[in-house]
Amino acid sequence: MNFAKNFAFAVGILLASVCLAQDQQKADAAIQSPSGVTRDPKPAGNSPVIPTDPDYKIGPMDLLRIDVWKEPDISRLVPVRPDGKISLPLLNDIQAAGLTAADLSSQIANKLKEYITNPQVTVGVAEINSRRVYITGEVSHPGSLPLLPNMTVLQALSSAGGFTQFAKLKGIYVLRTENGKKVKYPFNYKDVVGGRKEEQDIELKSGDVIVVP
Repeated sequence: MNFAKNFAFAVGILLASVCLAQDQQKADAAIQSPSGVTRDPKPAGNSPVIPTDPDYKIGPMDLLRIDVWKEPDISRLVPVRPDGKISLPLLNDIQAAGLTAADLSSQIANKLKEYITNPQVTVGVAEINSRRVYITGEVSHPGSLPLLPNMTVLQALSSAGGFTQFAKLKGIYVLRTENGKKVKYPFNYKDVVGGRKEEQDIELKSGDVIVVP
């Protein structure tokens, strides 16, 4: 009888010790990483930038790569917020939307001069998300696409996953708003692919809608 009681008591002590140890580990983890949120920004690393026109104006939701020479703690990938600003260490909020990459580079460098001697800043666009085109109708993947520099109708269609069996390839058109009015630009897929009517493969503009009937 006494043996059974002693054994049960020992097991209880052991289980209590294990529970206390686990609770302590959880508490230590909570102290080291409160709320489990990673605060470090995404480093710029080797993330590529896409070629853009020097006159391209940065827009909300674009993803920028900021490189400050010999300053890895400042260099990073940053999204442009809906209000058109980005956040950087030391500088807090900076207006980015409406500026070219070169203009933003100069602005950041000027602000950093208060903290760094002769800062060398490079700004590149990693993703263009503020300018989009749309594909609708008889394609496998209708929806919106980021408007890449010099993107044409044929290039955009190549990202739509192909046509459905009902697609009328000779009746495709681009719907564009010009001076408040809707304008249709025809695009005969078979002719363009066959090397005819190449002039129909126009360069797209932000907001264009490619309709595949």
